[in-house]
Amino acid sequence: MTRTTAYDIWRAGHQPLRPLFAPKSVAVIGATEKEGSVGRTLLWNLIQTPFGGTVFPVNPRRSSVLGIKAYGSVTAVPEAVDLAVIATPAATVPQVIADCAAAGVKGAIIVSAGFREVGAAGLALEQEILRIARQARMRIIGPNCLGVMCPPTGLNATFAATMARSGHVGFLSQSGALCTSILDWSLQENVGFSAFVSIGTMLDVGWGDLIYYLGDDPQTRCIVIYMESLGDARSFLSAAREVAYVKPIIVIKAGRTAAAAQAAASHTGALMGSDAVVDAALERCGVLRVETIEDLFDMAEVLDKQSRPKGPHLTILTNAGGPGVLATDALIRAGGKLSALSPATLQALDQVLPAAWSHGNPVDILGDATADRYLKALQHCETDANSDGLLVVLTPQAMTDPLAIAQDLATYAKSRPSGAKPILASWMGGTGVKGGEAILNQAGIPTYAYADTAARIFSYMWRYSDHLQALYETPSLPLTTTPPDRDSVSQLFAQVRGEGRSLLTEWEAKAVLAAYGLPVVETCIARSETEAVAAADRLGYPVVLKLYSPTITHKSDVGGVALNLPDAAAVIAAYRQIEKNVTMAAGAGHFAGVTVQPMILWRGFELILGSSTDPQFGPVILFGTGGQLVEVLEDTAIALPPLNTTLARRLIQQTKISRAFRGVRGWPPLNLSLLEDLLVRFSLLVVEQPWIKEIDINPLLVAPPNRLMALDARLVLHRDESTFVKPAIRPYPTQYVSPWQLRDGTPVLIRPIRPEDEPLMRQYHATLSEQSVYLRYFHLMKLSQRIAHERLVRICFVDYDREMALVVERQRDGQPEIIGAARLSKDHFSNTAEFSMLISDRWQRQGLGTELLRRLIQIGRDEGLSALHAYVLKDNEGMVRICRKLNFEFTAGDDPSLWLVQLALEETQGALI
Repeated sequence: MTRTTAYDIWRAGHQPLRPLFAPKSVAVIGATEKEGSVGRTLLWNLIQTPFGGTVFPVNPRRSSVLGIKAYGSVTAVPEAVDLAVIATPAATVPQVIADCAAAGVKGAIIVSAGFREVGAAGLALEQEILRIARQARMRIIGPNCLGVMCPPTGLNATFAATMARSGHVGFLSQSGALCTSILDWSLQENVGFSAFVSIGTMLDVGWGDLIYYLGDDPQTRCIVIYMESLGDARSFLSAAREVAYVKPIIVIKAGRTAAAAQAAASHTGALMGSDAVVDAALERCGVLRVETIEDLFDMAEVLDKQSRPKGPHLTILTNAGGPGVLATDALIRAGGKLSALSPATLQALDQVLPAAWSHGNPVDILGDATADRYLKALQHCETDANSDGLLVVLTPQAMTDPLAIAQDLATYAKSRPSGAKPILASWMGGTGVKGGEAILNQAGIPTYAYADTAARIFSYMWRYSDHLQALYETPSLPLTTTPPDRDSVSQLFAQVRGEGRSLLTEWEAKAVLAAYGLPVVETCIARSETEAVAAADRLGYPVVLKLYSPTITHKSDVGGVALNLPDAAAVIAAYRQIEKNVTMAAGAGHFAGVTVQPMILWRGFELILGSSTDPQFGPVILFGTGGQLVEVLEDTAIALPPLNTTLARRLIQQTKISRAFRGVRGWPPLNLSLLEDLLVRFSLLVVEQPWIKEIDINPLLVAPPNRLMALDARLVLHRDESTFVKPAIRPYPTQYVSPWQLRDGTPVLIRPIRPEDEPLMRQYHATLSEQSVYLRYFHLMKLSQRIAHERLVRICFVDYDREMALVVERQRDGQPEIIGAARLSKDHFSNTAEFSMLISDRWQRQGLGTELLRRLIQIGRDEGLSALHAYVLKDNEGMVRICRKLNFEFTAGDDPSLWLVQLALEETQGALI
C-alpha cells in the first residue's frame, strides 16, 4: 500500500526500539572501575564516543565510576532513563529489570550471560524477566550479547574494543564473538555500518523487530545477518518479505552441514533436512543466503552500488584467457550463464578488436588491450540484449595501463542512466593495480581481486533478483474453483483418532486427497480372495493388488504389492502371496486384506508429492522424481505452503525431471498448468488440516500432455494437538469470506484479497474519480502510478499476518469485478493497526463503507489487536460520518486538515458482533 505522509507521521511516533538505538540517556547498571571488566568497558565506550546523551553509572557500592557520579539504583537516577545496559550477574537481573520498569526505562540491553544456556534455572530467570518487561512495555535486546552500536549517532553500548565506522549496512548477529571479528575486519576493509547489533538469545526483540526497524531507518540501505537459529519463523518471514523488496537482506546461517532432521517414517520426512527448509524459507521471502562472511559483505556492497540484473547471463570482457575460463567455471557452478552474443554484437566487435580476439564470450581482447579497446568493446557488449551484466577483467601486462583503463571505465559508468546493467570489475594483481581499483570503487563499480569471485557475486545478484521476481510475480487463477469437502476430512480424521490410530490406510488417505480435488485411482478394499476377484472383475483387468494394513507404512518393503494381474487366477495367487509375505515379515496381525486398483498403463513419469511437519516452519512441501528409488535419485525440491500457481511452477522447475516436461525423445510436452493446479490444491490441504503430520503421494503418475493420477498415498496424523506447528506463512483466511447485499439489493462477496486479484484491481482503479483518490491518499495520483505492477503487487500480496486486506467482489455479466477495498496494517512495534478503505464512485452511499469498517473492527478483535487508527481528511465527509457512527474517537492532528481517528477495541468488545 502506498504510504501517505500521515502514515509516516504516525509510525515515526511509535518506534519502541528507538530508545535502543537513539537514547537521550543511558544507565550502565553494573558499571565498575575494575580493569578489563565488562562494566568498565561498557561505560568507557559510551563516554568515549559521544552520542548526544547523558550516561549514568549505576553501582550501589561506589559513589562514582571513572569520575562520573554513580547511583545505587536506576530508580535513584534524577532524570528519565531511555536505555539501561545491564552487566550484573544473571540472578540479579530480574530485580534490575523490575527497577527499570519502576523507573520508566523504555529499553534494556542485557549483556550478562548465565540464562537458558545453563539450563532450567537460567530459563526460569528469562521468563521472569520477560514477564516484568511485558507488563512495563519495555523492549529488551539479549541476554548474553555484545550490545548495540549505532555509528551514525556515535552510540557504542557494547564491550567491544573498537567502534565501527559509520555507513549504510545494518548488521545483526547472534554471535558476539563473531561480531568482534567482523568489526576488526570491517575497519581494515573500510566497511561502514548504520547499526551493529549483537542480539544474543532473543528473549524479547527478535529478527522481525530488528528487520522492521532497519527497514524504516533512512541510514540503512542493506541488512546483513549472521544467524544461528531463526526463532519466530512467521515474524521473520513476514518482516523480511516486506523489507526485502526495498532493501536487500543477506543472510549467512550456520549449520548447513549439520546432520539431517530426525528420520521420519515417510519418504518425505527422510528427505527433508532442516537446512534445506531454511533455504526454501529464505527464498520465499526474498532473502539471499550466502556461504561466507566475505560474500556477505561483498553482496552488501554490490547491491548498494549496482542495479540488479534482469537475468542470469553475464558477459566477461578480459585481456587474458585464463581468468576468463576460471570466471566461467565459477559462474556456471553458482547457477549463472554466459551470454550468447548476438550476430550484430559479434560483427560490431570485429570492427574494433584485433582479428585474433576470441570471437565469443568470454570476450578476450588480448594482452595488449588499450583503454580505448576496453571501452569500445564494453559499449558493444552492454548493448547486446542477451547480456544481463558485465564483468571487466584486467591482468597487469607490460602494455596495460590499469589506471587509464579504470578512469575511462569509471567515466563511462557515471554517464549511464539509473538502472543500467550491472558492471563488476576484477583488477588482478598487487600494488600495480591499486590505483585503478580505487578509481573504480569511487565510481560505484565493485572490484574483486579474482575474476572467479566476481563471477560468483554476479550469480548471487541474479539469485537475489530471481527471488524478488518470484515473490511478486502475479499468479494466474487456479483451474479448480470447487471448494474442498473439509467436513468429510474432519470426520474421517476424528474417526481414525477415535480408533487410536495415527496412520491412515491407503484407501482413507486417497479419500482425503479426493476431498480436495486431487485425482486418485479408484481403489476397492477386499478382505478375502472372493472380494478381491469381484472387485477386479468390476474394475476390469489388468489390476494391481496392494497390502491393506493399518500398521505397515511401506507396502513394497514387505512384498505387499502385485502389479499387472491379467485375470482372476492371478488375483487369487497374488492375494495369497501378499498374505504370506506379510505374515512372514511382520506377523499375521498386520494383514487386513488388500486393495484392488486398475493397472494404469499410461506412459508417463512417476513423481512424489508430499509434506512433512518441520518443528520450526510447520508444513513443508516436497516435490520431485518419485517411485521406489526416490531416496536414491534425490531429485526433489521443497517449498513452504501455501502455494499459488507461480510458486508451484518455480517448485517444479527446481527439479531435473521438469526438463522432461517440456517434451523429450518423442514425449509430448506436459500441460504444466494442470500440475501447478494440483500442487496448489495439495498445499491448501496441508495448511488447512493441522492434524496432518506427514503425507505422501508416491507415485504421482504424470502422463503428458494432460493426465495426472495419484496411484498410492500415505498419511500420518499427529498424536495430539500439542504437536501442531502452525504454518510459517499464514494461509488464506477463509473465515473472513462471506456474502453481503448492498442497499439496492446487489449481492456481493466480501473476501480477503489474493495475489491473483492484480488484474481486477487494475480495473477497479480505473473506476475511481480524482476526488475519491484525493480523499484516500491526500494527494492526486495518476492512474498509471496507481496501476503500476510494482505498486499493485505490494497491495495484492499481503501476508494475512501483518496485513489484512478485504475486497468487495460483484458479478458483472458473469465476470468478477472489484468495487471496493479496505485494509488493516499492523503497526510494527505495537498491538495496533492502521485502517484504510476506498469504494468505487458508482457504489458509494450503498452502506458498503460502514460494512467494511465493521468487518475490519471484527478482524482486529479476532486478531487480538488493542486499537485501530487512521488519519482522515476533514473534507472526507463520508469517512468522517462512518467513523462517528462506529464510535471512533476524533483528535486534531498536527496538520489542521486532518483528523486522527482511533478506536480502542477492548472498550467496544462485542458491540458490533
